[in-house]
Amino acid sequence: MSFKVMSYVMSLAGSVLGLRFIFAGASLLKDWGIEVTDGPLVICRRLGAVYLGLALMFLLGRDAAPSDLRSAVCLGVGGISALLAGLGLFELQAGRVGSGIVVPAIVELVLAAAFVWTWWSDR
Repeated sequence: MSFKVMSYVMSLAGSVLGLRFIFAGASLLKDWGIEVTDGPLVICRRLGAVYLGLALMFLLGRDAAPSDLRSAVCLGVGGISALLAGLGLFELQAGRVGSGIVVPAIVELVLAAAFVWTWWSDR
């Protein structure tokens, strides 16, 4: 998969996730079986800003030529995605979240693999 395609995927996914975390964090928390209180909602909104920042970064960098920085971005976001998937499954196993976390974890694993593939194909 090309970096440009992955950039568009991350721009779209980051925008959707960012807006959902900011404006519909309560529904996301309910999907995951987490009690909706002020604390988790504050974290949701802050995480939404991070996702929107990532979306913007990938949109603006979609035409970047192969470089050490582009490789670092691919591996960094791939690592973040794999870690998020692992943490989600760990929290599910520990009983702190509901089964609604499984689909996001699978998507995060696919994203992690796609970014590692993109990095590998650029080498």
